[in-house]
Amino acid sequence: MKPKYFAIPYVVWMAIFVVAPIIFVIVFAFTTPDGYPTLQNFAAMGRFTNIFIRSFWLAFVATAICILIGYPIAYILSREGPRLQKLMLMLIILPMWMNFLLRTYAWMSILENTGLLNRFLSFVGLPTLNIINTPTAVVIGMVYNFLPFMILPIYSVIVKIDQSLYEAAQDLGANNVTVFRKVVFPVSLPGVLSGVMMVFVPAVSTFVITQLLGGGMVMMLGDLIEMHFLGTAYNPQLGSAIALVMMFVVIIFMYLVNRFGGEEKVVTA
Repeated sequence: MKPKYFAIPYVVWMAIFVVAPIIFVIVFAFTTPDGYPTLQNFAAMGRFTNIFIRSFWLAFVATAICILIGYPIAYILSREGPRLQKLMLMLIILPMWMNFLLRTYAWMSILENTGLLNRFLSFVGLPTLNIINTPTAVVIGMVYNFLPFMILPIYSVIVKIDQSLYEAAQDLGANNVTVFRKVVFPVSLPGVLSGVMMVFVPAVSTFVITQLLGGGMVMMLGDLIEMHFLGTAYNPQLGSAIALVMMFVVIIFMYLVNRFGGEEKVVTA
């Protein structure tokens, strides 16, 4: 049997579960419920402008926080010994072995008004916080769930930098800050951009986090699409149009990341 025939199951799988749903979305987006061609579905999206803005803004905030937290962790981790690196990587990946829904429920018990956080604040005599069912809770949930997707790409790039490159820069008179600014950060940019893509894309389309931690009070694009396909505002044509626009924006974002991100390289002296 020729090797190319082994690809047939994969091609069939992709055709059924990837290509076909996209075709249905495109057809629904450009037709009426009676099947006639129309652009009215896209024209009706204007009333959801605030949801588009909120979705991209919260996804941007969550991505920025993931960079601020994930980059130092990835850098420090890459400078440790192999044994500690393996242990820390296991601890970073370990929460991902638990169901996404259960992890989000756990944050509900922490952030709710009578949750663990407010109980601790009351115990130490501090005022309680009203975080649950707010955009802040949604951002916290996104950062927690997607942070590993920021740490791992950055770590995978930094750890490949040859140690002799650090030593050469220091021999030429560069201090630690200069080495980081001139060597580490420019080399790690492909990892940062990969992490941005892996965090921003699921963040902008999430709906489980918004429903549980936002309590239905913080609607994002994922909620809007789900509502038009499964909710009371059943309108798969409009939902498909929204999904198609979001897909188009995400494709542009991914193209820009790939265009300016370059390839990950092993850097040696």
